[in-house]
Amino acid sequence: MRQSEPAFEHPGLKRAPLSDSVSGLDMTTPSPAPTSLMANAIRALSMDAVQKANSGHPGMPMGMAEIGVALWSRHLRHNPKNPQWADRDRFVLSNGHGSMLLYSLLHLTGYDLPIDELKNFRQMHSKTPGHPEYGITPGVETTTGPLGQGLANAVGMALAESLLATEFNKPDAKIVDHHTYVFAGDGCLMEGISHEACSLAGVLKLNKLIAFYDDNGISIDGEVVHWFHDDTPKRFEAYGWNVIPNVVGHDVEAVDAAIKQAKQSDKPTLICCKTVIGEGSPNKAGSHDSHGAALGEKEVAATREKIGWKWEPFVIPQEVYAAWDAKEAGARNESEWDKAFAAYAAKYPQEAAEFKRRDAKQLPADWKEKAKAIIAGANERAETVATRKASQQAIEALSAVLPELLGGSADLTGSNLTNWKAAKPVRVNAEGQAAGNYVNYGVREFGMSAAINGVALHGGFKAFGGTFLTFSDYSRNALRVAALMKAPSIFVFTHDSIGLGEDGPTHQSIEHVASLRLIPHLQVWRPADTVETAVAWTHAVEHHGPSALIFSRQNLPFSERTDAQIANIEKGGYVLRDWNDEIVARKVILIATGSEVELALNAIEPLAREGIAARVVSMPSTTVFDKQDAEYRERVLPQGVRRVAIEAGVTDFWRKYVGLEGGVVGIDTFGESAPAGVLFKHFGFTVEHVVETAKAALG
Repeated sequence: MRQSEPAFEHPGLKRAPLSDSVSGLDMTTPSPAPTSLMANAIRALSMDAVQKANSGHPGMPMGMAEIGVALWSRHLRHNPKNPQWADRDRFVLSNGHGSMLLYSLLHLTGYDLPIDELKNFRQMHSKTPGHPEYGITPGVETTTGPLGQGLANAVGMALAESLLATEFNKPDAKIVDHHTYVFAGDGCLMEGISHEACSLAGVLKLNKLIAFYDDNGISIDGEVVHWFHDDTPKRFEAYGWNVIPNVVGHDVEAVDAAIKQAKQSDKPTLICCKTVIGEGSPNKAGSHDSHGAALGEKEVAATREKIGWKWEPFVIPQEVYAAWDAKEAGARNESEWDKAFAAYAAKYPQEAAEFKRRDAKQLPADWKEKAKAIIAGANERAETVATRKASQQAIEALSAVLPELLGGSADLTGSNLTNWKAAKPVRVNAEGQAAGNYVNYGVREFGMSAAINGVALHGGFKAFGGTFLTFSDYSRNALRVAALMKAPSIFVFTHDSIGLGEDGPTHQSIEHVASLRLIPHLQVWRPADTVETAVAWTHAVEHHGPSALIFSRQNLPFSERTDAQIANIEKGGYVLRDWNDEIVARKVILIATGSEVELALNAIEPLAREGIAARVVSMPSTTVFDKQDAEYRERVLPQGVRRVAIEAGVTDFWRKYVGLEGGVVGIDTFGESAPAGVLFKHFGFTVEHVVETAKAALG
C-alpha cells in the first residue's frame, strides 16, 4: 500500500549524489560521463525549457531522469537516424505532460531535434509541443496527453509485435523481436482505461511490454494518498502481470537490474519506481508546486547549485553528448538486423516480401482491382440485408485480399458481425505468444479503441474493432486522438439509430453520428445498402487516417445504380435518383443517409403528384463529400434549389446543407423502447412527413 508520508520521504530511497563528479570534468577532453551527470542533463534541459516557455511540467522529467538513463542508455534498441526502423523498440511516454523528458532524450541521443527546438518548447510550429505529438517530432511513437491512453496504445503495440512475431518468425530466424516500454504516472493508473488495457495485456501475456510506474505520490492537487491509495502491485499481479515493486527510481543500477529481470518474464512487467517529483529542486522537490509550472528563476538557479550543474541554460558539455549518443549503436543494431533479414529473405522470400509490404504500409499490388471486384460483387448480389450484415460480407471479401486484417469487438461480435469465416481468435499459444487475427476485447470500448490506435501506429496490420454506436461515447477520446494523429484505425459502430428498437433510449444513438462528423480528420460513413457499405470499407482501408463506419441493425433495401453512380459513392455524396424534368414548376433535393435513403426514394412519387420534382442525394459520408471540389458539390447540390435532409438523428447538423429555409426530418429527443417500425412512425420518419416537410420548405 502507498505510504501515508509525503512522496519525497519514501523509506529506503537511497542514491548517489546528484552532483557526482561534476565539478572535476574536463570540458576539452571528452570522457565517459557518470550517470548522475547524464541524468542532470535531463533535469537542466527540462527546467530550462519550461522556464523559458514559462509553461510546462518540470517535475516529472526531473523525477524520472535516472529511469531515463537506465532505459535509454542501456536497453532501448533504436536508431536515431532512422526512427522508422522496423524492429526498433517502441517507447511511449504515457504521462505525456512530462514531454521535456522525451524531448531531452531524443535530443541527447541524436535524433533530428536540435537544441533550438528545445528552446522553442511549447511555441508555435516547433517540434516540441506541450505534449508529444505523433508526426511532429522525430522519434515520438504516439500522441499522448490524455492520461492512460499511451499505456493502452502500448498494449496495442505489444500485441502487434507478438502477432507479427508469431506470423513471420521462423525457428531459425527472428525478424520481429522488440520490446515496448512505457513510462506512466499516478494519473495514468487512476484513469479507467489503464484497467481495461492492462487487464487485456495480462490475459494475452504480452511479455515484451514493460511499464515503469513513476510512483511519486503527487498530482496537481497535491498528495494523491488522499484520493488514490490502491495497492498497485497487487492490482497488476491480479491482472497476470509480473510486478517488480519498490525499485528506487533514482538509482540507475537498481532500475537497470529491474529491466533485466523484466526481460526474463513470460508476462508483461510493471516496474514500480519510487521517485521524488522535481528531484534536485531544493525547495520544490516532492511537492505539487513542481508538477505543472515553471520553477522560477531563483529556484532554477538554486537547483543548478544543488546538482552541481555549472553550465548556462541549454548548454550541454561534449562528454555528456558523447555518453548519450546512440547513433553509432543504433546504426549497428539496424545493420545487424538488415543482415539477418537478408538471410531470412533468401530462405523465405514470400514471407520477406509480405513483411516489407506491410511494414511500408502498402496495400497489395492488385488492391484496386480487388476493391472494384468487392464492390461489383455487392452490386451483383443486390441483397436486402442490414448494413451490419453487409459489413460482414465486405470483411469476408477483404480477408481474402488483406492478410494483415486484424479484427475484433468489445464483446459484441454476434451483434456487430465483425468476424469472418477464417477469423482466428487471438489466444496465447503453446510458445506463450499471442496468435490469431481476431481480438475478443471484452467489455472494454475505450481500451479497445486506444489499443487499435497502438496497433495502427506500430504497423503490420489493418486493425478494426466494433461496438454499438451509442458506446462510441466510451471510446470518444481515443477516436479524437486517432484523428489528431491521422492513425489509420477503423472503428465499426452498429445499431446506429432508433432502428435499434426495444433496447430503448440508452442504446439508441441520436446525437452520435453528428458529433463524430465534427471531429477533424475522422472520416464517417453511414451507408444505405450493400454497395455503399462495400465502398465505405474499401475507402477506409485506403484512407491515411481513421474511419468510423456506421451500420444498421435492421434490413435496408438494395438500390439500383449505374456504373457512374457507383463510381461517385466514393465522393461521399451523389445523385441516386434525379428529378423528372417534365415537372418544372417546383424542385426539391432530398438528402438522406443510411436507413433514411429508402424513405427519400419512396417520397419521389407522392411529391410528383403534388407537382414537385424531387432529386434524391445519398450522402453516406458528409466528411468525404465536403472535401470534393466546388464544381462537383454544385452539380450534386445546386444553389437555388430548396433542400430537405432526412436522418434518424439530431437536426442541427443538417442546417449546413439545407439552411434555415430548408427542412430537416430528424429527431431531437431521446428515443423510446419499442419495435423499430413503431418508433420510426412515432418520430415522424414516414413518407407523409417527408412530403409535408418538403412542401413547407418550398413555401
